[in-house]
Amino acid sequence: MKTIAAFFDIDGTIFRNSLMIEHFKKLNKYEVIDPAIWYTKVKKVYEEWEKRFGDFELYLETLAQVYIEELKGVNKTYIEFIASQVININGDMVYKYSRDQIEWHKKQGHKVFFISGSPDFLVSKMAEKYGVTEYKGTIYKVDEENRFTGEIVRMWDSESKQRVLNELILKYNVDLEKSYAYGDTTGDLSMLRMVGNPVAINPNKPLFLAIREDKELSKKIDIIVERKNVIYKLNPNVEIL
Repeated sequence: MKTIAAFFDIDGTIFRNSLMIEHFKKLNKYEVIDPAIWYTKVKKVYEEWEKRFGDFELYLETLAQVYIEELKGVNKTYIEFIASQVININGDMVYKYSRDQIEWHKKQGHKVFFISGSPDFLVSKMAEKYGVTEYKGTIYKVDEENRFTGEIVRMWDSESKQRVLNELILKYNVDLEKSYAYGDTTGDLSMLRMVGNPVAINPNKPLFLAIREDKELSKKIDIIVERKNVIYKLNPNVEIL
């Protein structure tokens, strides 16, 4: 018997920020990462984005490179303890639409998967909190002493997500035509295209334009925008500025 699945990205799709950003802030607070690093390597890009002159993806990419470099040599056990704090404190900072959809899928007996570019040690705790079937995140490699090596197996691009999607589809015998996918950036395009019920949640401009240009995808996708206490459903052909 075939399985109906729901594939969810996390950052910007479920979680209203980035799990990695929240973790970075905590690592700064506890001085696992030197607080001066923020001012010398990240602050300028962050402020450009905060004032809406810059791009969020550039800010995230800049922070990710610093984050990966600064974790090198740190024991994973300590990092996971701080990761637990991030989920305990911030794990409910989610979009209402996404939270409701997760619960609806679980009630329907669907398999629910989290597939995220955030570190696997954060994604695992988010997956546990929401009781999902399985998760995949960016793998941060450790050495024999359980210290981070600085090497990663990334999961934030469309190609990487496609690879793990293929594994899950085979493992759970997924009926793609009846299944669902939820994402917010072009990194989620592969999973949005492959299911019968794709949903873009607060899509960024590149994803919105990619949807509009893809005739097949634009016919079947729902575009959801949640702002304040209102949830909107948009037509792919709506004017954007």
